[in-house]
Amino acid sequence: MAIAIISHAGDDHAAAVTRALSARGRTPILIDTAAFPTRARLSCSLAGDARALSLCVEGETVDLDALNVIWWRRPQPYALDPNIDGEVASFVYNECHEALSGAWHSLRARWVNPPAADEVAHHKPLQLALASELGLKIPATLITNDPAAARAFIEERGPEQTVYKTFLAHDGHWRETRVLAGDELALLDCVRLAPVIFQEFIPSSADLRVTVFDQDVRAVEIVTAPGEYPYDYRVALDAVTMRATRLPRPVKTLLLRLMKRLGLLYGAIDLRRTPSGEYVFLEVNPAGEFLFVQERSGEDLTAAMADLLWRLDIDSSAISP
Repeated sequence: MAIAIISHAGDDHAAAVTRALSARGRTPILIDTAAFPTRARLSCSLAGDARALSLCVEGETVDLDALNVIWWRRPQPYALDPNIDGEVASFVYNECHEALSGAWHSLRARWVNPPAADEVAHHKPLQLALASELGLKIPATLITNDPAAARAFIEERGPEQTVYKTFLAHDGHWRETRVLAGDELALLDCVRLAPVIFQEFIPSSADLRVTVFDQDVRAVEIVTAPGEYPYDYRVALDAVTMRATRLPRPVKTLLLRLMKRLGLLYGAIDLRRTPSGEYVFLEVNPAGEFLFVQERSGEDLTAAMADLLWRLDIDSSAISP
């Protein structure tokens, strides 16, 4: 049986975990969904009880039914023939999605994480609602494209105590959490164009990055240097101190319950610890990065991911998703 990683050749996380698994004699297969359909050929044959499911990428055939474990790491958009335009391109893309997604969902492999669960768990309104339902403290939050509702939320606590953020961000877009500047109040009518997440600002003694590998929970405390940006530690990573820490057992228990409700084996969770010692849930990224935490804290998160995939591969009944 085999391990596969759904990602691309430039993914440093996939490369690091591949090296760790290869050292154990389990070299995973890298599958880049961007190769489909121009450089990859899908074949799904069904006849009675017999079936054969394979993906041939540039002459190399992967027996998808033989995969035991798949890490849904960084699936890429399908790369269509550049000569296809307009509505035809939309049709072709949808057909590719239906075929390949259907193939993934039909596999008997163990997923980290199952694609359907990964997609649903990315939604921040769901994360916050479940976290609160389970007993985790969350910031007061308004998600809206109604300028009037946004103004009322901001007036209740003041601009300097209100932060805002995106749902998703890409390399070409800003992604950090920002405090609402006074001159941005005049721009609130633009909220009607796209919804925004507004939250109360949570003062902190530290941020925590909690990386969960099934039952293996690795917490790292992140302290931003005085005078640096206090709203998002990612803005000044060179000015933070990271060190491994332990979560209070009740907090750890609630986070594991949240992961179970979301159907996730892996996730990178962001918390804030207030000056009074309270832990506040911010979000969970089902495909969150961990190398930047490993490099600064010394916590071997690559080995933890390799351990998870290894254990699932050698005993697919050992861990329930």
